[in-house]
Amino acid sequence: MERLKLVMIGNGMAGVRTLEELLKLAPGLYDITVFGAEPRPNYNRILLSPVLAGEQGFEDIILNDLDWYAKNGVRLQLGRKVVKIDRQARRVVADDGSQAPYDRLLIATGSSPFILPIPGNRLEGVIGYRDMADARMMMDTARTHRHAVVIGGGLLGLEAANGLKLRGMQTSVVHIGEWLLDRQLDRSAAALLQASLQARGLNLLLGRQTAELLDNGAGRVRAVKLADGQEIPADLVVMAAGIRPNIELAQSAGLACNRGIVVDDTLQTYDPRIYAIGECAAHRGVAYGLVAPLYEQARVCANHLAQLGFARYPGSVTATRLKVTGIELFSAGDFMGAPGTESITLRDPLNGIYKKLVIEDDLLVGACLYGDTADSAWYLRLIHEKRHIGELRDALMFGELATRSQSAHSQPHEPTRQCA
Repeated sequence: MERLKLVMIGNGMAGVRTLEELLKLAPGLYDITVFGAEPRPNYNRILLSPVLAGEQGFEDIILNDLDWYAKNGVRLQLGRKVVKIDRQARRVVADDGSQAPYDRLLIATGSSPFILPIPGNRLEGVIGYRDMADARMMMDTARTHRHAVVIGGGLLGLEAANGLKLRGMQTSVVHIGEWLLDRQLDRSAAALLQASLQARGLNLLLGRQTAELLDNGAGRVRAVKLADGQEIPADLVVMAAGIRPNIELAQSAGLACNRGIVVDDTLQTYDPRIYAIGECAAHRGVAYGLVAPLYEQARVCANHLAQLGFARYPGSVTATRLKVTGIELFSAGDFMGAPGTESITLRDPLNGIYKKLVIEDDLLVGACLYGDTADSAWYLRLIHEKRHIGELRDALMFGELATRSQSAHSQPHEPTRQCA
């Protein structure tokens, strides 16, 4: 029997994880073709920052080498960007003119850095931070130039700033928000992080807006001009002010898009032959940018591509576990604390530890941890399972082990409670 044809557009972490799951479930069902715009196999984008910081090499972050594709019979088309989806003929067309027919199509085109629409954003030395090429350019620039400015105080921005600082550049971070990592940390945890980063020599400019990038007269950036008129020297500007789902290809093919390619609980688009997954997909109005939700999507999508058809993706409880300049951070759920919730906090400034748990109706609904994330997986499980915490409440702040032994009363730091 002739095998079905599966084409995947994109060669990133979410898409290839889907293929891995599919090959476990139905190894002989499809002839698989993968188009990757980059000239390299699948790699771990999360580990670009350790590469930038000099802790790992590019070769260390490859997830699936060329042998993996060959061994699994996957036809890999590297350095080829798909420019057209012909839904009527059921085929895709790449920028070099090559084509591939499909019975099922998986769109995993990911996202792109948001480049601020300001004067000078096309100058030499202005880049996003998304792939190996960006990281390599940053490393090369650090060898020959002195001043770097990162626009955006989120995770990617801080990792880029840390890496550039470690490579000898004088580095500033411009962030429009009131505190760093304002989507992952509350104000108290962010204040601890800010003090730590400033002690490492980073120049942090919070609550500031970038107005213009200035030219050195030869087509290269020389400074960042803020809305208040201040100028910051910059030989390199890294845009880390958010991402935008890559949906143009899907839109041109007539697929419904809203904050991403619209998919249902099976990751199927409005065209039943076409699925979408990862940062380019919007499920119930949400486009996820973290790895854990994308891998959950991959399992469900693979289940349906394998024609098993029983898995559903209901959405994810967003959780973030980070390591910024050696500092462990974690947040999950409603860690800010909505009206009607109660917050329990523990502060240990001497050891650089801050913990905040948010409770509503005897359920743990959010957590924010700084400096000690040993119990993060347990807290996430409590949030996800919606387990009543009545009998655990007094020891909850001190972790899973303490709740088992009921020895929380011997802990030296007493948590404080407050209502939101």
